[in-house]
Amino acid sequence: MTLRIGNASGFYGDRFDALREMLTGGPLDVLTGDYLAELTMLILGRDRLKNPAGGYARTFLRQLEECLGLAHERGVRVVANAGGLNPAGLADAVRELAGRLGIPVRVAHVEGDDLTERYPHSLAAHAYLGGAGIAVCLREGADVVVTGRVTDAALVTGPAMAHFGWGPRAYDRLAGAVVAGHVLECGTQATGGNYAFFADHDPARLRHPGFPLAELHEDGTSVITKHDGTGGLVDIGTVTAQLLYETQGARYAGPDVTARLDTARLTQEGPDRVRIEGVRGEAPPPALKVGRNRLGGFRNEVVFVLTGLDIERKAALVRDQMEAALDTAKSRPADMRWDLARTDHPDALTEETASALLRLVVRDANQEAVGRAFSGAAIELALASYPGFHVMAPPGTGAPYGVFEDVYVPHGAVPHVAVLHDGRRVPVAQADDTLVLEDVPQPPLPEPLSPEGPTRRAPLGLVAGARSGDKGGNANVGVWVRTDDAWRWLVHQLTADRFQNLITESRHLKVVRHTLPNLRALNFVVEGILGEGVAAQHRFDPQAKALGEWLRSRHLDIPEALL
Repeated sequence: MTLRIGNASGFYGDRFDALREMLTGGPLDVLTGDYLAELTMLILGRDRLKNPAGGYARTFLRQLEECLGLAHERGVRVVANAGGLNPAGLADAVRELAGRLGIPVRVAHVEGDDLTERYPHSLAAHAYLGGAGIAVCLREGADVVVTGRVTDAALVTGPAMAHFGWGPRAYDRLAGAVVAGHVLECGTQATGGNYAFFADHDPARLRHPGFPLAELHEDGTSVITKHDGTGGLVDIGTVTAQLLYETQGARYAGPDVTARLDTARLTQEGPDRVRIEGVRGEAPPPALKVGRNRLGGFRNEVVFVLTGLDIERKAALVRDQMEAALDTAKSRPADMRWDLARTDHPDALTEETASALLRLVVRDANQEAVGRAFSGAAIELALASYPGFHVMAPPGTGAPYGVFEDVYVPHGAVPHVAVLHDGRRVPVAQADDTLVLEDVPQPPLPEPLSPEGPTRRAPLGLVAGARSGDKGGNANVGVWVRTDDAWRWLVHQLTADRFQNLITESRHLKVVRHTLPNLRALNFVVEGILGEGVAAQHRFDPQAKALGEWLRSRHLDIPEALL
């Protein structure tokens, strides 16, 4: 009894045609779509300020206008978190659409995650619900289920609970579904998108990767694959990369279950088929995570272009001039950050490659402090600063920025409700068994690789893959290798201290290393590197998407036998 669950969206703005591609590409039982992220909730919060009837992902409606009939004809149920801040509003809009198109579908939604009123001065504060509400809707016959803020994996655990009849304490089975859901949630990242070893494959194969699907079994095991004939690839590497994405330690906690990532075993079952088995589950933690988005203040920026000779002196001159000008302004910005990117090359063949970029970002609770006074100070230097003065774009008047925070509430503090297609409201039972989350003890390490033999100074990425991402103000970098010998070398060489030496921005921060031997992987959590989260745009790469690729580009002494 296999449940085939596909994914057609990894974020709000993902490939529009994916819904149609998944419905026409092969058999499915359930099609999911993940539209929400920390930044998306902030965007939808601002949208709802302008229009109280909004707050949901409108793209989903346009996709359904093309594909709702297809899903109905093929008997595919659709589950998506596109409801965002207003799942009831989206459910009504889907019903109106279905009526207009003459398609007899039953639409249900899940609510209760919205805790904004409990947190004054928040744009949005939403608890991460599990899959139980989705399961109730599906058991009661819903064809389309829309939710607000559920965990990404809940889009898979909910249908699995409904299909297999799992109870709330079927922890190993639920954990297997969570792991499958985590692999699917980011769409084509599981099928060759953003893949560290992309250069090992035919570019034509990766040009248009297909979206992933999971063949989920009653015992919680799954096979990750994709529709036949679609682009991309599914192998142990692509699945490992996604398993490591935006995770913390070996325990991957959620409201349904805590999945033990260190117990997952991956096997290449055939072309584009990776089996996941052995996943163990534990009771969920006693508290639910709440993502709170609020306005942090206002920000502005200017990027000075420095070309040719004396880059450091040019940077010092314009910095002194800006600092002096802002010192005399009515209100100096509370926070100023300078970054010089040495993108210049000596004896360059083009002006662009002869240029470096000096970026100044300012923040303040008062918009005036980062507005005209700041912009004017930068532009007034146009004829009075370093030779070749120009900027990438004129600074504006200052724009609001958001701050993301994690807070936690007991399970019972959240009114998780399934609102069925006939209007009935069914309260969803809260977890009756919980376990305080603790770090898994360090597993025993394998014997180090023999020190005998020559080494070569080379980039880490020649032997190791990586994927990185954000969780609030923290970033994670998952690093994995493809052979046992490479693992014996990596696990002893890439310590937390070595990581900090290679990733210099982390040297003053706390870095925690987690070891996952079954995946031949290390997961590094860098606390605070992203400041107040992606919306605050604290650094050049505000979501740490390329932090892992920076690590792969750093050079170490690597045994030649591994190269």
